[in-house]
Amino acid sequence: MPPSHPRTPGPRAAYDTEIAVIGAGAAGLSLAHRLCAPAPGRRTPDVTLLDAPPGPLRPPERTWCFWEGPGGAYDDVLTASWDRLRLRGRTGDEVRCPLAPSRYKMLRSTDFERMVYERIDAAPGVRRVAATVDGVDDLRPGAVVRGRDPAGAPLRLRARWVFDSRPPPVPPPSRTLLLQHFRGWFVRTEAACFDPAVADLMDFRTPQPPHGLSFGYVLPLGTREALVEYTEFSARPLDDEGYDRALRHYTAKVLELGAFEVTGVEQGVIPMTDARFPRRTGSSAFRIGTAGGATRPSTGYTFAAVQRQSRAVADAWARGRLPQPPPAYPARSRAMDGVLLRALATGRVDGSRFFTGLFREVGPERMLRFLDGRTSWPEDFAVGLRTPVLPMLRTAVELPWLRRRPDPRP
Repeated sequence: MPPSHPRTPGPRAAYDTEIAVIGAGAAGLSLAHRLCAPAPGRRTPDVTLLDAPPGPLRPPERTWCFWEGPGGAYDDVLTASWDRLRLRGRTGDEVRCPLAPSRYKMLRSTDFERMVYERIDAAPGVRRVAATVDGVDDLRPGAVVRGRDPAGAPLRLRARWVFDSRPPPVPPPSRTLLLQHFRGWFVRTEAACFDPAVADLMDFRTPQPPHGLSFGYVLPLGTREALVEYTEFSARPLDDEGYDRALRHYTAKVLELGAFEVTGVEQGVIPMTDARFPRRTGSSAFRIGTAGGATRPSTGYTFAAVQRQSRAVADAWARGRLPQPPPAYPARSRAMDGVLLRALATGRVDGSRFFTGLFREVGPERMLRFLDGRTSWPEDFAVGLRTPVLPMLRTAVELPWLRRRPDPRP
């Protein structure tokens, strides 16, 4: 992390900073960026961004994808974007998804961080502090962030508002918890193998697990370069050999890429759960990002919801209102996600047929709005009618009788 610049004068109160943001991932940086964006007649708040020092608590370089129209806030630093998506069924049948005027956008974390750091470093009221945060204590009003600096010295920071993006060490109790786990290779092939105009969102020509699903994911960066991922929704991650074996099969037997070199690797695990993520943890402390429920349980997408939460918090602060992050998705979307997760986990629905069928019958524009939680009640009802009705109804009737339990896995 680049060195922080000197701190400017703080709030005129008994606090060290008006707003403390814990974590400099997508959620923390997005919120700091929104809070410090200049606006006519609005004072820039005093913000302290606390990021973990280099080490195991710092996430590796990663890729975020989302869909929106042209002219987005991060268009200048995108790695690539596409106006056409494609799904492939188990037998290779294609569902083509034109997106115009929207685009499917790919953003690398290093480019996002560089842009946001440049902007917040130029803001008059922001400082960055490297620290390992141990906890947040309520002051009523205000809160104290406790932690240690890189040398191990204690750190205490009093703030009027605290926004914590650290993922909980253990997911909250849930009825169903699947993991979306993946490994991706950035590849460069000897021959032209990719269509740069089309991204493969889900390619189900992969061996399917007994419960859950698996698919390939291909984001072309040129005719000879792409990010190729193997993804599973299942109970447990694979080991290194399992991921590499799946990627070797997908690149050689399914995509038939021929000779290629791997220029980079990314890997991750995203909890997909119907757990309830509390967004408020004290009188002045809130959770944001995945910790605040921004990850869509049925897909794992997070970045677009993080942007909505960040805009809402910054707008509430500017208007003098309680800056509590709003729910990332409507209650009915979360309920539908809970039914789908349970149906996948029990094997009652075939995931590959489920997703390809929905995109084919509902249409890409409505499906993407549905996955973003932006569809109306009648549209959600229409989507529900295009799912395997009997298995989904059975699961919906079963869910209220199931207890929410903590995750038994380490």
